[in-house]
Amino acid sequence: MNSQVRVYKPFIGPFDPCPPLPYRTYVVPPNQYIVFQPLDWPQFSLAEALKLGTLWPNLYSPYESKSKRVEEVGSDGEPV
Repeated sequence: MNSQVRVYKPFIGPFDPCPPLPYRTYVVPPNQYIVFQPLDWPQFSLAEALKLGTLWPNLYSPYESKSKRVEEVGSDGEPV
């Protein structure tokens, strides 16, 4: 479970007015699993930290557009 993207299958009711999406995704940020920040963590260089938005690699969470995440779901609706 290294990926920060999680997939779940929502409930599909028999009287839903819209065509249902077979799978939904959400992102779990890395800070949810870090209880405290240890001393002497590795750090990005200042230029790289400004570009990525964090000083510590362990707290980095890349942004992926939803269209890119949709490509990870196969044509049959199953997550890849």
